[in-house]
Amino acid sequence: MISRLQLINQIKQKKSFLCVGLDTDIEKIPAFLKEYPDPVLEFNKRIIDATNDLCVAYKPNAAFYESRGVKGLQSLIDTWKYLPKDCLSIIDAKRGDMGNTSEMYAKAFFDERASGMSFDAITVSPYMGHDAVTSYLAYPGKWVVLLALTSSAGSKDFQYLTTDRGLLYEAVIKKANTWASADRIMYVVGATKSTEFTNIRKYAPDNFLLVPGIGAQGGSLADVCHYGMNKDCGLIVNASRSIIYASNGEDFAEAARAEALNMRQQMQAELEKAGVV
Repeated sequence: MISRLQLINQIKQKKSFLCVGLDTDIEKIPAFLKEYPDPVLEFNKRIIDATNDLCVAYKPNAAFYESRGVKGLQSLIDTWKYLPKDCLSIIDAKRGDMGNTSEMYAKAFFDERASGMSFDAITVSPYMGHDAVTSYLAYPGKWVVLLALTSSAGSKDFQYLTTDRGLLYEAVIKKANTWASADRIMYVVGATKSTEFTNIRKYAPDNFLLVPGIGAQGGSLADVCHYGMNKDCGLIVNASRSIIYASNGEDFAEAARAEALNMRQQMQAELEKAGVV
């Protein structure tokens, strides 16, 4: 398990707040990997080997594994086992259901004895309220990463609705902060919403924010840092396609490293500018 302090120390040590998203599509990986018993696992292992000194977290997206049935779940289990233990492991599952169902989801991703996996964190939809969240918080030291303000076009459908506690995404943050401290709860905030980070920091000054949308989705790292960074950094910026699919040839791992290194260099500059390192 990775604590808040350990995560902060990793950021300062590596001068990086990069999360590599392992959204591994078997149809997009280099053809030569198909010769291996588990092509997805082989791809992931090489990406991890090439980037683990440049990032502080990895985030497999459950859909890319579950869509392949038993084989995919085994790839996910074996990928989790291969992840470096000094990096935060996030399962991007976006679960959100009533209590007894959430207990089973929590067991699936947090209880190694039951499922073979024990990720440090899980993404969760807060739509059903505390019933959808507290089952995960029952596991000591595990993180819940709640969807707050996403980079999707559909975010305008619900997340900006006005409530008696402010905009809906503001109400989510305010309420969730009563369930656990910044040591246990993070929020997903899309990079394309960079100007909203100032507002979000009013309600979540100390929480880590998981930020997708840099790279392929066009979000600005400089803007995210300008509006969202706090004294401890407080950001985990995810990049998936721009790193793992930087090349579809035999040099894919080297190309992934080059892309991750470029992002790490930009992050180091932002950390130094903010006085975090």
